[in-house]
Amino acid sequence: MKSVAVYCGANGGADEIYGQQARAMGRTLAERGITLVYGGGRAGLMGAVADGALAYGGQVIGVIPDFLADRELAHRGLTELHIVKSMHERKLKMSELAEGFVALPGGYGTLEELFEMLTWGQLGLHKKPIGVLNVKGFYNHLLALLDSMAAEGLLRQVNRAQTLDDADPGLLLDKMQAYEPEDLAKYLTPATT
Repeated sequence: MKSVAVYCGANGGADEIYGQQARAMGRTLAERGITLVYGGGRAGLMGAVADGALAYGGQVIGVIPDFLADRELAHRGLTELHIVKSMHERKLKMSELAEGFVALPGGYGTLEELFEMLTWGQLGLHKKPIGVLNVKGFYNHLLALLDSMAAEGLLRQVNRAQTLDDADPGLLLDKMQAYEPEDLAKYLTPATT
């Protein structure tokens, strides 16, 4: 993996550990020579992950829609900053630039981006590793829900296995590096006519 897209909150969260771990993720990416691709913001966990990578000489590519950049929310100290026209264009550009995806704690947008990449992987549109940084057990309930979906036969186990997780940035990246994707497209149910 030469690049990883990180999805995370534009807010900092109620516990300072979220920001600390976002900076640690940025630092870990930089130390491993992995380019950070992220949403281009300067606030919250977004700014923390970017600043963490930049502080250790990392390459950071931001992708932000013009309506957010115009509100002066764009981080202006990045290696590259792509200003796009829409949220859809942002997600597509980030997916094209990244060889893996990580969700840090966040809100609706973070979950939407995570699940879009999981869905695209399930459909065989990419074979890139996907992980969640489970800071302070933030994703425990979500991971339990995915287990429940698989147990109830609503999600194939092979698709459940797409979501890697760890509380430590380095260990999560190790799992992602070792990830061997199956051809998930072969598990799709053929359409009936």
